[in-house]
Amino acid sequence: MNKPIYTEKTKCQDCYKCVRECPVKAIRVVEGSAQVIPEACILCGRCTEVCPVGAKKIRDDLADAMHLLKSKQQVIVSLAPTYRTEFSGLSAGKLINAIKSIGFYGVSETALGAQVVSSACAKLLNSGSNPLLISSACPSVVHLIEQYYPQLVSNITPLQSPLQAHSRLIKELYGEECGVIFIGPCIAKKNEVDNSFDIALTFADLRRWFNIKGVDWNSLQNDGCFIPYPAEEGGLYPIDGGMIEGIKIHSTPSETLYMSFSGILEICEAFTELSTAGFSQPVFIEALACTGGCINGPGVTQRGSLARKRFKVQTETPPAPNERTEIESENRKTFHSREVTKSSHSRKDVAAALQKIGKKRGEDELNCGGCGYYTCQDFAAALLEDKAEPAMCVSYLRKLAQNKAAALLKAMPSGVVIVDENLKIIESNTMFIQIIGGDAAIVSEADPDLEGAYLERIVPFYKLFAKALEDGTEASVQDIRFNSRIIRLTLFSIQKHLVLGGILQDITEPVIQREQIIEKATEVMRKNLTTVQQIAFLLGENAADSEVLLSSIVQSFSTKESDS
Repeated sequence: MNKPIYTEKTKCQDCYKCVRECPVKAIRVVEGSAQVIPEACILCGRCTEVCPVGAKKIRDDLADAMHLLKSKQQVIVSLAPTYRTEFSGLSAGKLINAIKSIGFYGVSETALGAQVVSSACAKLLNSGSNPLLISSACPSVVHLIEQYYPQLVSNITPLQSPLQAHSRLIKELYGEECGVIFIGPCIAKKNEVDNSFDIALTFADLRRWFNIKGVDWNSLQNDGCFIPYPAEEGGLYPIDGGMIEGIKIHSTPSETLYMSFSGILEICEAFTELSTAGFSQPVFIEALACTGGCINGPGVTQRGSLARKRFKVQTETPPAPNERTEIESENRKTFHSREVTKSSHSRKDVAAALQKIGKKRGEDELNCGGCGYYTCQDFAAALLEDKAEPAMCVSYLRKLAQNKAAALLKAMPSGVVIVDENLKIIESNTMFIQIIGGDAAIVSEADPDLEGAYLERIVPFYKLFAKALEDGTEASVQDIRFNSRIIRLTLFSIQKHLVLGGILQDITEPVIQREQIIEKATEVMRKNLTTVQQIAFLLGENAADSEVLLSSIVQSFSTKESDS
């Protein structure tokens, strides 16, 4: 089966935002394209949310869901309780009828499974078999523990998730042959598919399905009902602390401490501390990968507005009854360590990797985060693990570009100078200093590039530069007489009114003279050739001699130039 999250390579834009935002750095950059590392990914979906060009994609299972509806007589939706915030403008009855109108047998609340899990968690706490229990309700958190905190695997509640428990309940009530499709805000549920349910879709998928089927909302009634019956306090599960509220209605040890964490970074901090902590009384931890809970999951169509969403969930979720017959269902589950191999690198190897990106000293390590990693040391480790490329380092690319530009300037046979809006020299080459001479040569002994020197103090014709900056000249060429020489000065804007470049050619040099004569002679030939042809019959031999003379001048100087 294809992985739930993948990259569309043609859209990936070298921004590394997914690397920066991935809490476990499960991204490998290959030839500028950021690819998800399946064995390291915890399916939190953060990369799909932050990608500015939509290159990170969620696997599309809608076609499989449509096929399941055709192949099975009864297919039931397990609807996540987050529907209250996703479809806040619709009544539950109308939403149920809309789902049934596209071919489903019925709609049931995943929250029923949540209530089964709450009851089972209470029993575990009463048994006192484990002083620390971590909820298994969030599949992303389970992945996080199995892959990055294997020492806590034994602390995961050995229970199925609310979805799996609900799916088992549906099949017990409606038959093993019926199909179950989950619809909710979670991507990680796609990786949870087993024999208890068939397919996991997002709310965005459901909206697309409604559009494909052309659901007529005006014709739908508000009388749809959940099967086999509506859920109650299980509807609080999508907000942080909601599961704890469900467990507390059962009789649990009074000394139990309940903790709730949401967001992977906050959870990682908690798990790191828990790994070394001792507990004198039972502790139950509810952990949800999405900040604020499932109401802010990657499969919702509108993120944010957490306060408004929490209010809606809390006010619209029915309270638990005083008495309720507990559903007895087998929902035990075992979890195993799948620890992601962590490479260790010697200081020597890290230093060598840093040198590849031009960081030879401690002060070179800017830790700017532009590459997506927290520190330059982390980036160096990623380079050693083939998860990153040198081009991801912004400062390295800038230095590389500067070095190439500097090498090009130095190799140019003409003088080059670049100045800012204050006529302060940004950069120049050796030929510029040779042409200008005088104070420029003296200053160059301290700084070969003349960086920071003021042009007006070393170049008498600096006003030409000043005027070009003021006018925002795109490009201009003029010949000026300087120190018994004729200098061809070409000025061009690099940043209009801010940065100006100048190229100086000494056209009094023999080579330049020959080039100029050749150029002028060729130009005369080209302009007069037509005229010569038109009046040739009048001029006779004189016209022919004129053309031969001009040609001989070009040939003569071209020959001298090649000989030299």
